[in-house]
Amino acid sequence: MSPGAPQMQSSRPQRLRPFLGPALAGLVTATGQAPLSLWPVALLGFALLFHDHLGAATPRRAARTGWLFGTGYFAGALFWIVEPFLVDLARDGWMAPFALVFMAGGLALFWGGAAWLAKALAPRGLAAVLVLAGALTLAEALRGHIFTGFPWAEVGHALIDAPQLALAAHAGAHGLTLLLLLPAALLGLGLGHLRTAPRQALLPGAGALLLLLVPLALSLSLPPRARPAAPDAPLLRLVQPNAAQHLKWDPEFMPVFFRRLQDYTAANRPDGTRPALVIWPETSVPYLLNEGTALTDLLTRAARGSALAVGIQRRENGGYYNSLALLDDEGTLASVYDKHHLVPFGEYIPLGDRLARLGVTALAAQQGYGYRAGPGARLLDLPGIGAALPLICYEAIFPQDIRAAPSRPELLLQITNDAWFGRISGPYQHLAQARLRAVETGLPLIRVANTGVSGLISADGAVLDSLPLGQAGYLDVRLPPPSETTAYSRHGDLPALLFACFLLFSVLPRLVHRRLGRLS
Repeated sequence: MSPGAPQMQSSRPQRLRPFLGPALAGLVTATGQAPLSLWPVALLGFALLFHDHLGAATPRRAARTGWLFGTGYFAGALFWIVEPFLVDLARDGWMAPFALVFMAGGLALFWGGAAWLAKALAPRGLAAVLVLAGALTLAEALRGHIFTGFPWAEVGHALIDAPQLALAAHAGAHGLTLLLLLPAALLGLGLGHLRTAPRQALLPGAGALLLLLVPLALSLSLPPRARPAAPDAPLLRLVQPNAAQHLKWDPEFMPVFFRRLQDYTAANRPDGTRPALVIWPETSVPYLLNEGTALTDLLTRAARGSALAVGIQRRENGGYYNSLALLDDEGTLASVYDKHHLVPFGEYIPLGDRLARLGVTALAAQQGYGYRAGPGARLLDLPGIGAALPLICYEAIFPQDIRAAPSRPELLLQITNDAWFGRISGPYQHLAQARLRAVETGLPLIRVANTGVSGLISADGAVLDSLPLGQAGYLDVRLPPPSETTAYSRHGDLPALLFACFLLFSVLPRLVHRRLGRLS
């Protein structure tokens, strides 16, 4: 072996550190998401991102650091994305690793682009980290809208299980993102001074502490928004059949799960009263709504005088819809809501007609090659309860869809089939986002999931009662009232995004002045 060989081997970790370091930091930062919800770890993780951003010599290297950090983060937060491909392992299993790699790397492009832009605008110092905080917030908003949007595992979601959640009623998810990124930015700036000038780290460190404590104290001092349910409040029954996804459409098991739904619906209460409304989860009925009176008669007998809201598929004009059907207390079909925000590749395939010829079909659709989208957000009048905004599955992760409702409802009603998401993190992250929607709107949220977690969420985001993941059963709950209209309901994300734009473009006057000085 040549004398230089050991030196080359010892330098290899040094060469890999710029690549592995940010990716591993992003992976650890993902523990801020549910179910771990370690938001202080997320704070420190993003502080490392800001520190590395300051150390990047060029916009290109900053973009690489941001992309690597984002790839590690999204791989850790979204590893449940492989679960749908494991339901039919022989057919779809080969796609699972590609789905995770492309999802994590693709979403990380938003963060890489934000880091490039921030470095180009402000190369160093306090301005560099503040501009990056604004750019990342805007990047998160962009990925929540572009290509139908995927605002899952947003930065601010790390604060859903923290006291700062109460501030989402004023600033929404992007406001929470800023509440996490701004102290992280100052911490990252302070870390950069620790080795060379420790005293200079005191000021950004104190600023970070202030940006943490002030929102925390403000959130703890806010008066409670949620009010308890009255003794005579409407009674609702949430039915959770716990149908494993690989068995749900098995002809041998479909009657088992359907009978379970009927039995839980018909079950007597100790006091002999009946719920005003019984709710079944998404696509829980193994027949099409078009089956006619034979199906509705069967559902009516199970309901025993209660209104019934069921997740069901239906056919119209040659297309299929993922729907929520409402039967009144006499068994009459009162209204139908069709899901309008569909999951790409899960419920429909882009360019589906062409790809269908190659045998590519949507994972979740049981009929045809995918679902058609409904006309949009609408309210359902629930007998004896009031107006509800129906949300099917991941429609609850889009605050803009909820704000698109024609008027303010009395409650949010989410039915979902989280069996697609596995049992580790996906269902809990979905539940966390439902809690955030309740806080943003000041509305109670009823959540009915096929395998869990089903429950009642109050207007302040607290889970008042629930059925745990992986358990069959039903839950009777009394509906609490909504709180007053929130600031977020009135203004949406505009205040948070305007502040993010201010952070991003605050350096422009200095850049223009510098450029004019060079020209003169």
